[in-house]
Formats: sequence, structure tokens, C-alpha cells
Amino acid sequence: MHSDGNRSADEIRDVNTRYHDVAASSYDSKWGIDFGEVGKGQVVGKLRKLLGPSLDRGFARSLEVGAGTGYFSLNLLRAGIVRDATCTDISPGMVRTLARNAERLGLTVKSLRADAESLPFADESFDLVLGHAVLHHLPDLTRAFAEFHRVLKPGGRILFAGEPSRVGDRIAAIPKRGAVALAPAWRRVLRAGPPPPPDPGGSSNGADHSADHGLEQVVDIHAFAPDDLVGLARAAGFEDVRVRGEELLANWFGWFNRALEASADPADVPMLWRQYAFHGYLLLQRVDERLLEPRLPPAIFYNLLVTARRP
Repeated sequence: MHSDGNRSADEIRDVNTRYHDVAASSYDSKWGIDFGEVGKGQVVGKLRKLLGPSLDRGFARSLEVGAGTGYFSLNLLRAGIVRDATCTDISPGMVRTLARNAERLGLTVKSLRADAESLPFADESFDLVLGHAVLHHLPDLTRAFAEFHRVLKPGGRILFAGEPSRVGDRIAAIPKRGAVALAPAWRRVLRAGPPPPPDPGGSSNGADHSADHGLEQVVDIHAFAPDDLVGLARAAGFEDVRVRGEELLANWFGWFNRALEASADPADVPMLWRQYAFHGYLLLQRVDERLLEPRLPPAIFYNLLVTARRP
């Protein structure tokens, strides 16, 4: 586990707030977030990897920290896994986008701005505390895990997915570098131009937030070994801690294609390419899940998932 020692915890929170505010309006399209059957299946599948058949019992009250635009909680509501969902994010822009997504889908969800390290909820309020790709943004993980433990009911669970592994993150740099080298030739074949400058957007007073788009490179402050996550959970008082890795081939394929696409104007990327990239990624996810994830150590996969129970 590493962190950025050059910035204070407050500076890290500010950077995350600013970047995610300006990213909120285009976040779903950028990352292919889906609220249809594919998205629902992806989310439920991630939870089932850790919880198995017990997932079918569902959860009465859930809290998602760093909920972003609602990918996990809204899909879990649609699947009937969660009956009462509360979502928090440090970014007001993300909270507003999540609320719009929920309204569009006809779902009822409580959404509010909150810091994961200081949750505004009473002790023992929830049956499930979850998050997706959030722990690696938090400056004080010890404090955050203590808060997760505090707001959970006895017997309740935490479940976090999409956390970058230290080894997997280094391995993923290889296809990214390859894509950067091939990007000019790829654009020529597709007759695609370079990406347009960021749309400042997201401001009611017309302020230029273009600089905040560049903060994407500095908002990730941790990558984990499986034992890091186990240690954090146990130190906070959790039991029955389990860590699993996911996505190896799918990750290499996905990052290679995403890096290529990031080098081009999205309007110039043909639909045939997008379909190839999307369906190829799903196919390799299934190969990872059925053949590699049960047999290889979690540390080599790109993403780590962790669950634990409050006694």
C-alpha cells in the first residue's frame, strides 16, 4: 500500500472533490457504466464472488461510500439485493448525477455529500457498507474502516470491489504503454483525429475548470496487496475477512483499448470498434472468472475485492 506523502489529507480530499465534480457529467459514458441488464449482471456477479449463495438473502439497509454516479447501488436496487439504499460521495457533482440517474430509473435512494472518514450516521445503522473503486482514493484508511465498523449493525458486512492491486497495477502498465506507442498508427487506420480539449462545464458561474480535468492523474493514492486489505479490516474489528482478485486478461485487453480510444476524438471512433472492445472485454472477463481467478493468487489480478463481517 502506498500513499502520496507530498500532500496532506485535506489536500487529497480537495483534489478528489474537484476532479470528480468536473468528471461527473461524462463519467458514465467514459467508463461504460450501464444500468441495464449487463450492468446489473456485472454488479451482482462481483458480490456473488465473495458472498456466494448468501447474497440471495439480500440486505435491508445499505450504505455505499464513494458511490459516484450510482453504478453499484442503483443496480443492486434493480436486482432486489438491496431494499433501502443510502449513497454518499465527497463530490457534490457526483451526488447530483446519481440523483438524476435514480430519478430516470424510477428508483428511490437517499444521496448526500459525505466524507468516508467521517460518516454522518448513527452507530449500527446499516446491514451492508459497500463501495466500488473508492478505497484507493481515501487518505486515512484506518479511520475509514473504523467508520465502516461503527455504522454497521452486528453481523453486518463490508464489501469493496474494484481496488487496484499493487502487482496488477504494474502489469497493467505494459498494455497501456503499448497502446500509446501504437495510437498514431491506429488513428490513421481509423481516420480519427486527436481528442478535443476538455469541456469546462459543471459550473453555474462559467468558471473554467479545465485544469481540474487534469487531476485524474493524481487522485489515486493507493494500490494494495491482499494482506493490506486483510490487515485494515482486522485492525478495525472485522472478522471472516476474505479477499479475491479479478480481471487479468480482461484488464490487459481493456486498458489497451481504452488507451487507444483516449488518444482519439470519441466522435471518430466507429461503432464497430466499440462493439469489438466491449464484447471482447466481456468474453475475457468470463475466461478470467472461470479459469484464472479460482486458480491464481489474488495479488496478480488488476482488481481486488474484500469482504468482512462485524461480529
